[in-house]
Amino acid sequence: MINSLKNALNRVILGKPESVEMLIAALLADGHVLIEDVPGTGKTTLAKALARAIGADFARIQFTPDLLPADVTGGAIFRPATGTFELRKGPVFTQVLLADEINRASPRTQSALLEAMEERQVSLEGESHKLPNPFIVLATENPIEFHGVFPLPEAQMDRFLIRLSLGYPDTETELGILRSHREGAPVETVERVATPEDIVRARAEVRRLHVEEAIERYVVALVQATRVHAGLRLPASPRAGLSLLRMAQAAAFMDGRDFVKPDDVQKVYVPVMGHRVFAADAGEGVALGILEEIRKQVKIPK
Repeated sequence: MINSLKNALNRVILGKPESVEMLIAALLADGHVLIEDVPGTGKTTLAKALARAIGADFARIQFTPDLLPADVTGGAIFRPATGTFELRKGPVFTQVLLADEINRASPRTQSALLEAMEERQVSLEGESHKLPNPFIVLATENPIEFHGVFPLPEAQMDRFLIRLSLGYPDTETELGILRSHREGAPVETVERVATPEDIVRARAEVRRLHVEEAIERYVVALVQATRVHAGLRLPASPRAGLSLLRMAQAAAFMDGRDFVKPDDVQKVYVPVMGHRVFAADAGEGVALGILEEIRKQVKIPK
């Protein structure tokens, strides 16, 4: 199933096998994904392809400055004919939700997703409504330098398991993209290679993967090292450690093992931690440089 998923997505998103692998790992780790990049690099296509490949229900919300929380979660609608209120569930009630350009909406609307992402439920009219299983949010955001964007609050950034950036393709890959679109959008040709039930079962197996105490201590050491580094104004939270371990388990599962190695932690370290720490110096790439420094300093267990 893992290889079939990889092949299906790599046929649509050319030249980005590492990003595809991280996306599938996040799906298996039961987490949400933030994709930050300039428009036109395939972020929306990747979300659609994933939904088609696992046969999941899909919904897309285009975030704009005038979008309201009720446009995301739904709410009560008055029916004049009957004189009653009818509950209308919003697009968040799906299995794969694409929150497109999430940082164009106001912080109030962005926060409408917090409960759904963390607790897999939505509170409407005083009642809690469970979301489908599996449920994953794939949010795209424009770089902060773009006009008309609102920075995501740190609390919401922490809700995303990983952050990806697809980047611009190289020459040969871009030629392949041109050729693959001659007869239509490649995403429309993606066939289902798994079911939502397969993903739920795989997630249960991922959580059962064996983790040695030495690996747990390694994860804790990586997280705690961010709290004593003078260059960081906001270090990693305990949720970062949980996310790092879950992603390492998913990476081990995808590699066909039933135990986690230090290499698994190393592989997922930057995607998990890169959006959770903020440097005192706001220069581009400073926080990532500090994370690389920490990764080299913390002793790797044998």
